[in-house]
Amino acid sequence: MLRMARQQPPPWVHAAVLFCLLSLSGAIEIPMDLSQPPTITKQSVKDHIVDPRDNILIECEAKGNPAPSFHWTRNSKFFNIAKDPRVSMRRRSGTLVIDFRSGGRPEDYEGEYQCFARNKFGTALSNRIRLQVSKSPLWPKENLDPVVVQEGAPLTLQCNPPPGLPSPVIFWMSSSMEPITQDKRVSQGHNGDLYFSNVMLQDTQTDYSCNARFHFTHTIQQKNAFTLRVLTNNPYNDSSLRNHPDMYSARGVAERTPSFMYPQGTASSQMVLRGMDLLLECIASGVPTPDIAWYKKGGDLPSDKAKFENFNKALRITNVSEEDSGEYFCLASNKMGSIRHTISVRVKAAPYWLDEPKNLILAPGEDGRLVCRANGNPKPTVQWMVNGEPLQSAPRNPNREVAGDTIIFRDTQISSRAVYQCNTSNEHGYLLANAFVSVLDVPPRMLSPRNQLIRVILYNRTRLDCPFFGSPIPTLRWFKNGQGSNLDGGNYHVYENGSLEIEMIRKEDQGIYTCVATNILGKAENQVRLEVKDPTRIFRMPEDQVAKRGTTVQLECRVKHDPSLKLTVAWLKDDEPLYIGNRMKKEDDSLTIFGVAERDQGSYTCIASTELDQDLAKAYLTVLADQATPTNRLAALPKGRPDRPRDLELTDLAERSVRLTWIPGDDNNSPITDYVVQFEEDQFQPGVWHDHSKFPGSVNSAVLQLSPYVNYQFRVIAINEVGSSHPSLPSERYRTSGAPPESNPADVKGEGTRKNNMEITWTPMNATSAFGPNLRYIVKWRRRETRETWNNVTVWGSRYVVGQTPVYVPYEIRVQAENDFGKGPEPNTVIGYSGEDLPSAPRRFRVRQPNLETINLEWDHPEHPNGILIGYTLKYVAFNGTKLGKQMVENFSPNQTKFTMQRADPVSRYRFTLSARTQVGSGEAVTEESPAPPNEAYTNNQADIATQGWFIGLMCAIALLVLILLVVCFIKRSRGGKYPVREKKDVPLGPEDPKEEDGSFDYSDEDNKPLQGSQTSLDGTIKQQESDDSLVDYGEGGEGQFNEDGSFIGQYTVKKDKEETEGNESSEATSPVNAIYSLA
Repeated sequence: MLRMARQQPPPWVHAAVLFCLLSLSGAIEIPMDLSQPPTITKQSVKDHIVDPRDNILIECEAKGNPAPSFHWTRNSKFFNIAKDPRVSMRRRSGTLVIDFRSGGRPEDYEGEYQCFARNKFGTALSNRIRLQVSKSPLWPKENLDPVVVQEGAPLTLQCNPPPGLPSPVIFWMSSSMEPITQDKRVSQGHNGDLYFSNVMLQDTQTDYSCNARFHFTHTIQQKNAFTLRVLTNNPYNDSSLRNHPDMYSARGVAERTPSFMYPQGTASSQMVLRGMDLLLECIASGVPTPDIAWYKKGGDLPSDKAKFENFNKALRITNVSEEDSGEYFCLASNKMGSIRHTISVRVKAAPYWLDEPKNLILAPGEDGRLVCRANGNPKPTVQWMVNGEPLQSAPRNPNREVAGDTIIFRDTQISSRAVYQCNTSNEHGYLLANAFVSVLDVPPRMLSPRNQLIRVILYNRTRLDCPFFGSPIPTLRWFKNGQGSNLDGGNYHVYENGSLEIEMIRKEDQGIYTCVATNILGKAENQVRLEVKDPTRIFRMPEDQVAKRGTTVQLECRVKHDPSLKLTVAWLKDDEPLYIGNRMKKEDDSLTIFGVAERDQGSYTCIASTELDQDLAKAYLTVLADQATPTNRLAALPKGRPDRPRDLELTDLAERSVRLTWIPGDDNNSPITDYVVQFEEDQFQPGVWHDHSKFPGSVNSAVLQLSPYVNYQFRVIAINEVGSSHPSLPSERYRTSGAPPESNPADVKGEGTRKNNMEITWTPMNATSAFGPNLRYIVKWRRRETRETWNNVTVWGSRYVVGQTPVYVPYEIRVQAENDFGKGPEPNTVIGYSGEDLPSAPRRFRVRQPNLETINLEWDHPEHPNGILIGYTLKYVAFNGTKLGKQMVENFSPNQTKFTMQRADPVSRYRFTLSARTQVGSGEAVTEESPAPPNEAYTNNQADIATQGWFIGLMCAIALLVLILLVVCFIKRSRGGKYPVREKKDVPLGPEDPKEEDGSFDYSDEDNKPLQGSQTSLDGTIKQQESDDSLVDYGEGGEGQFNEDGSFIGQYTVKKDKEETEGNESSEATSPVNAIYSLA
């Protein structure tokens, strides 16, 4: 496959032109007009190699107010400059000058030097500078015998240069100073030896001399030349067959399978330091000359930093990191076969900074801390110093506390000013950092020029920095175009150091930005104008091409850019600047190569750049040679599951992350597609492995995000299309530092288990969310919608029972995690309920019978549910007299309050029992019966009505009304005619008269007396024993009439017949009851 790539521009191309876009972690600088401790600004490198022919300079410069003074140590002892006339110190500087113009040996001054810069506020230290004098030793004299070798055999000519400082550059030439032609058959190894994969007769045409060029002296030393004699079966040397496929058979040279000349054997190992270049080399012999190919087990070679050298015999990987460790193998193949050599690469690391200590500027009474955190392999140790002396021997400071890699300052005072040094080291090197503590009271001030212009590229992320100073450290706010709202949120983000980051620059982001710094002593502000430019883009990129030798190739590169910016187009070949010779023509939008040759093969990169950004595109040109390209001779083997990964290693140990690196196992002829990283912790679930993350099969190093206070152990499983490998052996353990919890337990609930309690439960937090030791939970509760204070208790488990609660009332509940480092975030409030009880009876239970076929039931919800109603239970049974039917049961949903039942027969009655249910059970029941059948209704109604209050009241009212009517009737009767009251007894009534005693009067004559003994029948009708006398009878012809005023029209008429005459024996007045029924 041909390749075409497009890369993003490097970070520097997006920098502002006039306004600093600084790192978010940049240190705050104290203006030089303010008092401050010393700061080292310039020093020589740690390994300082000097030319013995020149004077020696060891640099050391520092700033401070007041200006610092300097002194030096040599090999950890005070170096008295005044006693050595050759040594002097530059004015206003600590740089040492050692002058040899008047004689002296530079070697006498080799050693380890360290510079001290001091003023009244503290002392700063330089690195320990190892001074070495360059050496160019002479080549030892030796007599070399001619080298005799059979044609076709391999050969190594050893150089063995003398050790120099630094190491010399090696190259091979003839004794006449002609360079030795090298190709894939004859080449120089990294160790300086010259390797022949197979010797040919033409190799005798010259001699071979190894040369060493020394850097500082710029001298070349030459070793005695080798003379080469080749034994051959065909002494005729036909130069026309050189590099021809049939060259070996034509010369009678036997073909051989490849074998390795360097390194020897099938496997080797190599260690490289992080950040250095890794050089792997494989040189093979064989006939024909073998081709070399490179692979990495379990992944691809890092294309962005891998480069093939020395005719593919060397693989160079630049800027090595932990993910570059693993197993690499080179495959040497020719038509006779192939072999491979495996190189196991381990990446170690000198100390490197994770958190370098920064200058600490405090106001009096403020707190602060210095942090010195570094990583390496092996893990480096940390040592603190103050003003160049070990911290342990410094005077005690009650405001200072040392906690491992951190120094904590509390209630800082002026006396706390000093310079602190952190030294971290392992077997591969060391780091030394100075950080001062300065105590100042300063109002805010701006440190950059005002009203500057900044130009940025559209759609890029941009950070605007506003350099400022003040103590206490001011807060910084940003405004745009004079608007009153602070820029923070959305497309803008303000960091702690005051830098404003714009996530994605748009055209509307153009304008004037104002930064305002404020502290308790005042404020200061500055402005900058932002211009947004269109990006530079290659819209027609060069394409991969295959060309025959001698043809013409054109690579296009058409660019679109902002017209206000100047455009420059450049070309690279194999990532190096392309020399435009007379066979090439460069135009604004293309590159043309005439007469393509084999040396033109490679990658071509077009770089279009302005002063603000760049874009690039890459294409690969393949030139067809006369011979076919070598083929991959990896044999097809059966596929299997991958072998387990091995040699797990933890590096980059940080508070919340770690880099895990492993060496892939053999893929067993099926490429590894994925790696699964698992972890185990020994606190909550020891021995249980959990999946942590998954990575593609092309990597063997990954940064793992970790939780605080977990003692991690990792293992790796490889996966290919056949299956999964066995887990690797576990890595070493790594415990992260603790922190307050960042979350609270989930699934918080409050439910009653009894009617007078509430059980609060939650899902306990696991090891990766505990964040610290002694994990516990603060449980709070109170009744909802009340103003009562929160109740709280600390719990170590996952439940708590609240007792003595009312039945089924809502509670507000909060559960907050806490460990020994602090409390988690403020928890959410959830609603729980205390325990449920049996509900009260349903209200207003009504039974109606609209017809003989159905019965309707209705009811209302209970007055006191005492929980969540889950339904109703209706039990009913038919009965007829004493005969009972089968009891039936119906269950209803909690929302149902009606039920219609179909009667089985029209005669039976039904007894209904209804109760409500909660999860506790069925509550109090209410019972009703259906109405009686029609043949029982009358009798029952009579009995029932006679006892009803309303009926009794009605009857009393009717009786009173009748009595009033009677009185009116009697009055009207007395006014209607003249009749004797006492005809036969005209004497006055005496007390002996019985009629006078009971108050009765006789209004009728003796011939018309009413019958005695009238009775009321059971059916409510009046039965006359012997008379049917009524008021009507007093009228003529039974037609009694009244006047308008109610009086009788005529006189009473006397009805005389035999029946009445026989019955008129009583002289009593007419009964009022009789009169009522007569009127009726």
